[in-house]
Amino acid sequence: MEIVNLSVESRTAVGKGPARVLRRAGKLPAVLYGPKSEPLMLTLNARELETVLKQGRGSLMRLNFENESQTQRTVMLKELQVHPLSRDMIHADFYEIDMNRQIRVNVPVVTRGKSVGVEMGGLLQTIRRELEVLCLPMEIPEAIEIDVSGLDIGDSVHVEEVALPEGVEIPADVNFTVVTVLSPKKEEEVVEELEEELEEGEEGVEAEAAEVAPEEGES
Repeated sequence: MEIVNLSVESRTAVGKGPARVLRRAGKLPAVLYGPKSEPLMLTLNARELETVLKQGRGSLMRLNFENESQTQRTVMLKELQVHPLSRDMIHADFYEIDMNRQIRVNVPVVTRGKSVGVEMGGLLQTIRRELEVLCLPMEIPEAIEIDVSGLDIGDSVHVEEVALPEGVEIPADVNFTVVTVLSPKKEEEVVEELEEELEEGEEGVEAEAAEVAPEEGES
């Protein structure tokens, strides 16, 4: 697992006013917290963080403090607040982690191969696009890969059947479905049901119009 370096500075000014000033300068207000440390207010270059996230390299980050002699902090991005209209980043929360302790993290699911069922007209459906795994920080996989080439129509892969790298486990209490191949008939049935509902709705509107029409003509 790659650790990405980010340059940060500690800050003392808080509130909406100072935060707006930082954002206008291309900076992003942030906070660092963890189980063994007090929350620390930070600021960092917004474009630098955006670049890291777009490249998909942000699972583990090492914060390097530029304005004081602090040790480096290894963190994960816990929450990123985004403006609902502009979609600009407005605040980030970083969580400090212990490299020697297992952590829970969501990892994307990636399918490999073309299933037999899909070649016969079935539809491959990924039920869980992410899986929560438990492992050491440096053992976090980039993705959980599932080979679907052997799946026929109606077949599924459950979480207990997913092959995991060494040192990685999935703390699931239920053996839920991750990937399945649906029958094309089921897809047709869903479409037919929707069409029937639409036709019934149109017939109902026409019937109401027919009942109202005479009354309007009499008036």
